[in-house]
Amino acid sequence: MKEIQNILNYTFEFSDSVKISVKTIIVVVLALIITTIILRLIRKLISRKLPKDDKIKFISIFNYLRWIIYTVIFLVTLQSSGVNLTAILAASTALLIGVGLALQTFFQDIISGVFILIDQSVHVGDIIQLDGKVGRVEEIKLRTTRAVTFDNKVLIIPNHLYLTNSLYNWTQNGSETRENIEVGVAYGSDTALVKQILLDVALAHPKVFHHPAPMVLFTDFADSALMFKLIFTVNDSFVASVPKSEMRFEIDKKFREHNIQIPFPQRDIHIINK
Repeated sequence: MKEIQNILNYTFEFSDSVKISVKTIIVVVLALIITTIILRLIRKLISRKLPKDDKIKFISIFNYLRWIIYTVIFLVTLQSSGVNLTAILAASTALLIGVGLALQTFFQDIISGVFILIDQSVHVGDIIQLDGKVGRVEEIKLRTTRAVTFDNKVLIIPNHLYLTNSLYNWTQNGSETRENIEVGVAYGSDTALVKQILLDVALAHPKVFHHPAPMVLFTDFADSALMFKLIFTVNDSFVASVPKSEMRFEIDKKFREHNIQIPFPQRDIHIINK
């Protein structure tokens, strides 16, 4: 018994003011184990009745808070066991400053992740555009967001980019989005016929909604062509490039049938003889 007591009272001396005994280490370990058990019970109790999406968000935030709680429990336990925390913090000030500067971006990502989860600006399944890249959000973590592009490439987006860049959420207002196809026809073409062909092509495509109805805008008198824009609504903008391609094939076919030309850029050259 005396030997056990001697082992528990054995002290590691790091300096004159920083001393930690074996008993203190055991108490800290037990406190962290008990805290882990309690946190797991709390997480299961709160998350078991939450919807799937809310459950994922809660667990992400909970994991972040868990490390804060561990840190508080660790420091409080050391202080209660007689360890001079002031001396430890004073001795490690320079180290903490260096670590803080090195992990600045890391903490920005975590804070941004918390903001995303709380204000719900981005959800799993949303189609987002950031820095010219478009992807469907598959997973939102505290530090990064995982998205998949149309060609099945994975985008790992650091969350701090949401605070420093403009984010376009294509599906914030729902999965239905407005798409468009621009086309130019030669001067002298029957503009009413062009409009009708574009509307017929849009309405004939199975993925284009009839309500709201497609529309055609005569957008410009360009240098070499009369410019039109066909505007229509689809249910999934993430794969909108496929129906848009199919509709371009059909537009080209209809224009050929009706002798409507899609011009190439032309320039008049005037030669002046001197």
